[in-house]
Amino acid sequence: MREQLSELRGHSGFSSLAISRFISNVGNGISPVALAFGVLALPGATGTDLSIVMAARMFPMIALMLFGGVVGDRFKRNRIVGGADILGSGFAAVSAISLIVGHSSVFLLALMGALFGILNALWWPAMSGVLPEILPKQKLQNGNAVISMTTNIGYVIGALIGGTMVTAFGSGWALLVDAITFLIAGILVWNLDLPTIVRQNKNTVFQDLKSGWFEFISRSWVVTMVIAFAVINLAFESMLQILGPLNFADIAQGPKFWSFNLAALTVGMLCGSLISLKVHFSRPLFFAMLVIAGSSIWDFSLATKSPLWISLICAFFSGVAVDIFMVVWNTSLQSHIPEESYSRVVAYDALGSYGLAPLGIAVAGPLAHALGVSTMIYATGAMTLIAALVSLCVKSVRDLKPVVSP
Repeated sequence: MREQLSELRGHSGFSSLAISRFISNVGNGISPVALAFGVLALPGATGTDLSIVMAARMFPMIALMLFGGVVGDRFKRNRIVGGADILGSGFAAVSAISLIVGHSSVFLLALMGALFGILNALWWPAMSGVLPEILPKQKLQNGNAVISMTTNIGYVIGALIGGTMVTAFGSGWALLVDAITFLIAGILVWNLDLPTIVRQNKNTVFQDLKSGWFEFISRSWVVTMVIAFAVINLAFESMLQILGPLNFADIAQGPKFWSFNLAALTVGMLCGSLISLKVHFSRPLFFAMLVIAGSSIWDFSLATKSPLWISLICAFFSGVAVDIFMVVWNTSLQSHIPEESYSRVVAYDALGSYGLAPLGIAVAGPLAHALGVSTMIYATGAMTLIAALVSLCVKSVRDLKPVVSP
């Protein structure tokens, strides 16, 4: 492992990218706990209000994702990523200050979330394309694993800090720390010294989208994964952003217990990164989807009101599964998709994979109120299990091979 890290550090920009992801994800670990319980602490707030705030960030991100993919293939990706993080820190700060001074509202938090979602539409397609500009293809799995590892360490720290800060100081101060991490991470990525890639492009935006679409649909394994994760992400985001916090709605202990679950999830993701760094799977998507199917155990443990220690173990396993999939998926895309159309394919991937997630987030709160939180968490677990197993019926998913080093 030390030798692999040394090799990766030898590539200009890799260390700065890894550090920026660590810092940013300290904030990302804090924000789900801080924002969820910040909304629930507003006078008269309900699960429906939480759904509104959380969905507000997702809808514009999904709506503008294809435009973000075109932008990512036309301009310097690290500047897009860095600029989005820097501007996003301002929106996060407005939310934080409004909670600190006691003049926040569901409308304000939803508005700031929507503006942040617009930036995310630019950030997402560009971010995944930064690493291939730093590393050769044969080192991408190791690079993705290390980036994921630093990301997850940051998220674990953030999740633990988040629950503690919300309980001790309130959601506003926790969100302010989140804003500061985005600012620092954005500056680091903006200043990456990457080679300038000349992209000769005289196409219109529509022509770019059309060519990206053909790259996307020409690979059945990509289309299958996107369809499967349209269902899986609907379930996962509903549970993560709405149903999980509602399951721990007691304001005295809830933030702490939910942050413990998020920390266990992320420790599992860290272990998943280590596994991905050490093990190169002969049929990566086949293995990844099997463990994603098993990740539904976390949902079922929460739905059955299992003791905290059981839900933490299940969250840990779910994290291992999620991270193995993410490393495998990013590496597969980066290895098999041409660089000149990469951001557009990622945009189609994100649009399809997360297209239903805002709907799930929007209805999870009202449905939990009508049917019960446990019932809805049972449903999210079943959706994940079934969608993952069905995807394995497609031969190209089962048989996809990694790129072999020359």
